[in-house]
Amino acid sequence: MVEQVVRLTVELTPNDGQIEAFKSLAETMTAVSKGEPGTMGYEWFASSDGKRFRLVETYVDAAAIEAHFMGAAVQVHVPNLMGCATVTGFEIYGDPGAKVTEMVSGFGADIFQYTMGIGR
Repeated sequence: MVEQVVRLTVELTPNDGQIEAFKSLAETMTAVSKGEPGTMGYEWFASSDGKRFRLVETYVDAAAIEAHFMGAAVQVHVPNLMGCATVTGFEIYGDPGAKVTEMVSGFGADIFQYTMGIGR
């Protein structure tokens, strides 16, 4: 069902001189997330100037995103990522559940509730 899927986007700007550390952590986080059964997508995109990155994540439901947030990608690697980059935008699409909502509040995440649509 489309309304159960939870997506999020995180926009990050690596700190000066930290681009290689940032990319290395992004690779590690992607590898960790690949092994999570409820993770449908975990994709990084770079701006044309290579100075901003956007992470687009898709989870089968709120339980899957909570499992991700309680796993190594977030608990171990996000603190390291925050040492070399700044979050400049954070949006969640769908209901991530109460626990994830609380966890992302410190990052200024905007949460958009599902209204309608077509998913294939």
